[in-house]
Amino acid sequence: MPGKEKATSGEVSIYKFYKMDNDKLSRGRRECPRCGKGVFMAEHKNRSTCGKCGFTEFKRSDDSKKEANKT
Repeated sequence: MPGKEKATSGEVSIYKFYKMDNDKLSRGRRECPRCGKGVFMAEHKNRSTCGKCGFTEFKRSDDSKKEANKT
């Protein structure tokens, strides 16, 4: 349809990854330990994943922390 522009899939707005507090810049998401600076990891419910290299870190649930403290 003429006149309507559709965003292509895969476009990411880089401003979503950083936050400005006064004169200080902070990163909003975690960076990949393998790929280095500038490559951010996706936040899922139970894990963090790098879209570039596939590195995955699983988050601990509260139940496993409670069980570890009991022993």
